[in-house]
Amino acid sequence: MLTTAIKKKEITLKRFLRKNLLYYIIPNVVFNTIIPYFSFTDLNAVHLFAGEQNLARFILPMAFFLPFIITFDILKKTITLSEKGHSEIVLSEGAKKKKFIFQMAGINGFCTVSFVFALMLGLHFGFPEWYDYNGTVLSVLLGLTAGIFSVLFTYLPIKKLKKHHLPYLKEEHVNQIKEGQLPDQYKEDQHASRPLLLKD
Repeated sequence: MLTTAIKKKEITLKRFLRKNLLYYIIPNVVFNTIIPYFSFTDLNAVHLFAGEQNLARFILPMAFFLPFIITFDILKKTITLSEKGHSEIVLSEGAKKKKFIFQMAGINGFCTVSFVFALMLGLHFGFPEWYDYNGTVLSVLLGLTAGIFSVLFTYLPIKKLKKHHLPYLKEEHVNQIKEGQLPDQYKEDQHASRPLLLKD
């Protein structure tokens, strides 16, 4: 019965993540393609940093805020789902959840924008200073990048969150509970819908 309950919660979490991924990926791909495309006055003269028509003013804010917001939102929703007993992920009562959420969101945003900026610098110094990029191509690439970020930062934070997940009891321990021989290192969670957890 315990195994069945865990599998149901695993399925619930997977459906939950797929549903939220659709909410993230569709608008981000559309908006990050359309807005730059119509903002470039000359699609044949777009630069990385120079001039008013530059790529940096679109991609750098996106590279920070998109990972930050998605990470923050998906972790908050997943932890709420866990607290209601509908997720396979179980966190200890003393877990610093808000600190973890902000920390993960900040790290993901900072690392992503740093990587994108470094990549742009490489292109900047690798091509002539006023090299012209095609605005249409860049707009499509921005949309695709937003889609990739949406997928990555929907699933990567959950993978990290699972490292703080408290383990379920093994089948032999379930049998020991029935026989009244539960080892001292285990205790029963107060919530009937939650698994048995390890003591700190």
